[in-house]
Amino acid sequence: MLSQIYEGIQTTTSAAIISISIMLLSGFLMTRITKKLRLPNVTAYIVAGIIIGPFCLDIIPRTIVEQTAFLPDIALAFIAFGTGEFFRLDTLKKNGSKAVVITVLESLSASLLVFLMTFFVLRLELAFSIVLAALASATAPASTIMTIRQTGAKGDFVETLLQVVAFDDIVGLVAYSVAISIAVHSYSGETFSASRIVAPIVTNAGVIALGCVFGLIMKLMLSNGRSSDNRLIIAVALLFAFCGVCTIFDVSPLLGCMSMGTTYVNITSDDDKLFKQLGYFSPPILLLFFVRSGISFDLHSLIQPSGTVGQAPLLLIGVLYFITRIVGKYGGAYLGCLITKMPRKTRVCLGLALVPQAGVAIGLAALGARILTGETGTALETIILASSVLYELIGPGCAQLSLYLTKSYSTKLEDLVTVSANTPDGKKKSSLELLIERIQKIQSELPAHTVNEEELAYTEAAENHFLSMGHDQSRQKPLSWRKRT
Repeated sequence: MLSQIYEGIQTTTSAAIISISIMLLSGFLMTRITKKLRLPNVTAYIVAGIIIGPFCLDIIPRTIVEQTAFLPDIALAFIAFGTGEFFRLDTLKKNGSKAVVITVLESLSASLLVFLMTFFVLRLELAFSIVLAALASATAPASTIMTIRQTGAKGDFVETLLQVVAFDDIVGLVAYSVAISIAVHSYSGETFSASRIVAPIVTNAGVIALGCVFGLIMKLMLSNGRSSDNRLIIAVALLFAFCGVCTIFDVSPLLGCMSMGTTYVNITSDDDKLFKQLGYFSPPILLLFFVRSGISFDLHSLIQPSGTVGQAPLLLIGVLYFITRIVGKYGGAYLGCLITKMPRKTRVCLGLALVPQAGVAIGLAALGARILTGETGTALETIILASSVLYELIGPGCAQLSLYLTKSYSTKLEDLVTVSANTPDGKKKSSLELLIERIQKIQSELPAHTVNEEELAYTEAAENHFLSMGHDQSRQKPLSWRKRT
């Protein structure tokens, strides 16, 4: 259809540039619609990819999609590095052991139930069922962190949740590495051996160690005297380099980048601005990744059974996977909290906050599709994408509900600020007086700017670069003073 326009373009470079522009704009424009429907941006990006993909408008050439196969690695690198910020040793010492117990139980419960459903109920291939079960253990850290930041939630429940989500991805990636190794050798017809399980674990241990080394290198290169723009350049360069090394050995960069972020944040405990800069720099990359995933979404195979994995339609598999994983996550989290003697509200609500699944699972599914290839790889990516759209529809809402029920945040004025109910002379204040005093106190505590921390960190880097170029400050206002649209 519209992809025929590209036939008149003689160079691949031109097609690639135009395609990237279309992907960025379509993702942005779709968020204008989903924002009014109160849906997360990830849903908008995936839907935009489907619309401009081969099953709707067919705008993006297949060659462009194939040539951007590196995007899942890059996106996972940024997601994982940001997750490493929450592995501060001083925080882990408080509830780290409890978080590990909870994580193991909720991850394994979700994986076990998904395996039982796919293999024994739907009669899917054994290897394919193992891979799906491994992916079920992963949670979306980006959705959870975004919800926490939007609500301003804090407290013991939030700390426990962040630790569980961070550990969740470690368990998920190790399980995925073992599962994909078993699947590859199963489809190749090779006999099974214990090395198929041990090798991925050893490989991931090596990736973690290498990530720690890169974290130390990052610390050495990002000295205090380094300008903000150069710090960002060095950090991005190291993340890209690490992804390149992982690609050579065909392993996911998730664990390594997570250990890189963990190492950096623990040896530079007073420097969290880098994470904010990268958080503000990464949205275009994540947008391209999710839009590309939508383009790869095979709508035709969604309603038809895939003979390579089983006779059940992929749509049915995706829906049952969606439901079964939620049951496993909630039940496992409740059991883990019960064993570790967590408060009742935590036991009841933690499972709700673990419902989101998008970034990490989609990234791992894309890597799995690249490794398995053919109809099997397409089926894996299609199922995870279909279920991820459902998760993104209800996941953030479930996470916010858990934060509200545990009173990690509140929308009531009396919970936001505390004021005295009596005047200095002992008289009881009226409701109107209390309301006015609460509003005045909130106004006095508001920050001087309305820019989020990620934008502020990125803007400061731009200002430093602007001034270093020798511009006359008397004739040009700093960037942070200009009106933002």
